[in-house]
Amino acid sequence: MATAEHPTADTVQDHHAIEELEEIVARQRAAFLADPFPSLEERQGLLGALAGMMMSHRSEIQTALSSDFGVHPDVAADLIEVLGPAGRATYAAEQLGSWTASEPRAVDPALYGSGRAFVQPQPKGVVGNIVPWNFPFDLSVGPLIEMLAAGNRVVIKPSEYTPACAELLREMIRETFARDRVDVAVGGLELARAFTRVRWDHLLYTGSPAVGREIAKAAAEQLVPVTLELGGKCPAILTEDSIDAESIRQVLATKAIKNGQMCISVDYCLVPRERLEQFAELAAAHATDSMPGYCASSSCTGIVSMHHLERIERLLADAHARGCDVRPLEDAPAPDPTSRQLPISLVIDPPADLALMQEEIFGPILPVVAYDSLEQAIDLVNSGERPLALYVFAKDETVSAEVLRRTTSGGASVNSAAVHGALASLPFGGSGQSGSGRHHGIEGFREFSNLRGVFVRGEGDLIEAFAPPYGPTAQAVVDAAFAAAG
Repeated sequence: MATAEHPTADTVQDHHAIEELEEIVARQRAAFLADPFPSLEERQGLLGALAGMMMSHRSEIQTALSSDFGVHPDVAADLIEVLGPAGRATYAAEQLGSWTASEPRAVDPALYGSGRAFVQPQPKGVVGNIVPWNFPFDLSVGPLIEMLAAGNRVVIKPSEYTPACAELLREMIRETFARDRVDVAVGGLELARAFTRVRWDHLLYTGSPAVGREIAKAAAEQLVPVTLELGGKCPAILTEDSIDAESIRQVLATKAIKNGQMCISVDYCLVPRERLEQFAELAAAHATDSMPGYCASSSCTGIVSMHHLERIERLLADAHARGCDVRPLEDAPAPDPTSRQLPISLVIDPPADLALMQEEIFGPILPVVAYDSLEQAIDLVNSGERPLALYVFAKDETVSAEVLRRTTSGGASVNSAAVHGALASLPFGGSGQSGSGRHHGIEGFREFSNLRGVFVRGEGDLIEAFAPPYGPTAQAVVDAAFAAAG
């Protein structure tokens, strides 16, 4: 047991990490004050260096992910964790000239003469990024792109659940960037708590709503603006005409990414009641024909820890105990504690009070919920918290458009799932319980910028009318305004 006299090794390590965090933040604050507005060319250079960093460390990223997850597909590492951020950085560098340009705003010449107004994006300062374990590089380096594009200094806190990735990220960042521009703070729970107590100029947290609530409270104490990318139960609504092999393939393919450990994975499906069995049969056929031996293969990501594996097993055990129709899509032995791989399991029409219908699943369990009318399906979605993402499968575009019109979610995809989250040009974020704020694209650039409104006085204005003592000029302005209003 740790005491003040006999601290544990983890406590000592966190103490050193907290001291280092303080040094990092002080260093970056001084650098920001000395150079608060990096040039367009400097920012583009940073983004180019970031893209090059990801490409040159491809094999090390693959190895670190496999170390932390037990099993992690190399191709998934390439597609999502390497090429995703590299492409996003290239896109931002190409767009940055238009993003950073001042935006003119309207000015009434009758009042302000030849004066002009514009919005000028400026860096916020020193920005913190608390990263989850499920995408250790995409969710650390990804948002870093818009943070650097906006001209900020950045400190990244990786998850303690992925220590190999955290150590590699720190090495990569320190090889590529000056520490007063970007740095990484590695540590456990005490460092995470200290991180939230820093008076950041902006803080991004990606993770669960429960922790996000605590992050928001801590940030509020310091009046720190926050972006919260949280979870939620992302539904897929399949309409009558879309219970087919392609729709089910899209759903299962998305569920298989990271073995369900993705915040915009399909958390549950809503299916017409008379098509439940057809959905299950198509899913089983797809698993047999296109995913044979999936959960023992190198394509199946391991569950990140035994703690998380046991939670998923408890959700399935609870469903069995309640008499639910649970259908694993393949026969599989008990999971190995080293690889921690599980098959995808359907749970057919579970009751609403079941634990897996109350919690974000974050694993390879797919509830398939029956509905009797599309109206009921929409009501089911709207009766819960707003999801981070919503998916609609419908052949009729007017139907999918109606579902989108009558629901609210952070993002959405039609006749696909999670694709919106891969596009560098689309904003990514939640709504309500699933988060606030955005990163990706121009919206991410603006999220991490101070959008300063600027007025430049010209000639021939009536500005003096607004200041006392009020006289004929002010009265003339008032009379003219009321006369124009009718």
